[in-house]
Amino acid sequence: MRLINRYPGPVGRVALAALPFVLVGLVYAQASAARLAENPQDRILPSFATLGGTAWRLLTEEDRRSGEILFWGDTLSSLSLLAAGVGIAALLGLVLGVAIGLIPLIRSSLQGFVAVVSMIPPLAVLPILFITLGVGDTAKIALIAIGITPFLIRDLTARTLELPQEQVVKAQTLGASTLGIALSVALPQILPRLISAIRLSLGPAWLFLIAAEAVASDSGLGYRVFLVRRFLAMDVILTYVAWITLLAFLIDWGLARLSRWLFPWAEARG
Repeated sequence: MRLINRYPGPVGRVALAALPFVLVGLVYAQASAARLAENPQDRILPSFATLGGTAWRLLTEEDRRSGEILFWGDTLSSLSLLAAGVGIAALLGLVLGVAIGLIPLIRSSLQGFVAVVSMIPPLAVLPILFITLGVGDTAKIALIAIGITPFLIRDLTARTLELPQEQVVKAQTLGASTLGIALSVALPQILPRLISAIRLSLGPAWLFLIAAEAVASDSGLGYRVFLVRRFLAMDVILTYVAWITLLAFLIDWGLARLSRWLFPWAEARG
């Protein structure tokens, strides 16, 4: 039997999925053990025991000055900014994507503009945002929105243009207005794609958030990572990086489950 036709069973799928993580863990453990054997005070590659102790301390110990657990405060701050930025981008992407894809006049006016704007490196705009909006949360939310909105618009525009024209013609024959066609014909078919596009844009959204928090902030996951780097506190940095990765995975997993629940027909068609 050709390799291309071989599929793993349930146990095999779990084992194959876990294999890369196990290999990375083994490589890290070996590298950490080698450095610690040479220098027990080495802080670049802390042992798993040190990482576990640090994680427990971060998750449970209160800050002496504020009396709060900074880890959870940083998490809440970052997730709030991420949700606001992605939410604004999703709304703009949906409205403009459907409008550009459905209405020729708007497409002629905005499609080229969106294509040009999407080429601007969002991080290059960060100083402008800080100057015009200040160094507060507004600038960080704006960076996330500016960074991923053009992608969402272009993706949803393409999906709208792929809608069967027969559906649009039939809706017009039945007397539907442009708004009615957008709401009853385009929107139900675009929403599954919107969730998929948001999932694809989460990586860049996290990048913009961490970058903005690193430059100017007094809380947040990115702020904490760049704050402790000067002390070479790799145990803290790695704990925060692992937590950010887990949060990103859980958000992506939740959106995938939401899409399957709301739009099972789209999953079946895919």
